[in-house]
Amino acid sequence: MNETIVTVVGHVATDPSLRTTSNGAKVTSFRLASTERRYDRGLGDWRDGDTMFYTVTTWRNAAENVARSVHKGQPVLVHGRLRDSSYDKDGQRRLVVEIVADSVGHDLSRGVAVFTKSSGGAEPNVAREYDEAEAGPDGFPLEPVGSDDVDETVPRTAA
Repeated sequence: MNETIVTVVGHVATDPSLRTTSNGAKVTSFRLASTERRYDRGLGDWRDGDTMFYTVTTWRNAAENVARSVHKGQPVLVHGRLRDSSYDKDGQRRLVVEIVADSVGHDLSRGVAVFTKSSGGAEPNVAREYDEAEAGPDGFPLEPVGSDDVDETVPRTAA
């Protein structure tokens, strides 16, 4: 089977929408805007090119995680299968480009995220931003050790 696999870097253009299909499968979709950037040697500066819009769709566990973790305006990377379809609206033919995503993640070249593994339907902690005051000596955020009533913190380590 010949599938077109793509990885697209862009910004979330709409808040993700989570729904359940008639057979009980979870599906989340959102619009992704990806703007080409080119260096203009004549001006000595970067310029924006054309913006492409994609509909991104995720299924099952990924659908729930994306709905809880991704928000409008955030920079993300999306990896998945490219699909296109068309429909008629008001007498005009419209083209929809969709990415059925296998992976969606925050673009860490543009910010910081804290990963929390979800566990079989249990609601995970939502990723949050932190400032440098919360970082340990290695730059990773400090997190509580043990139960909620323990005050001491230790640096999170790279796994």
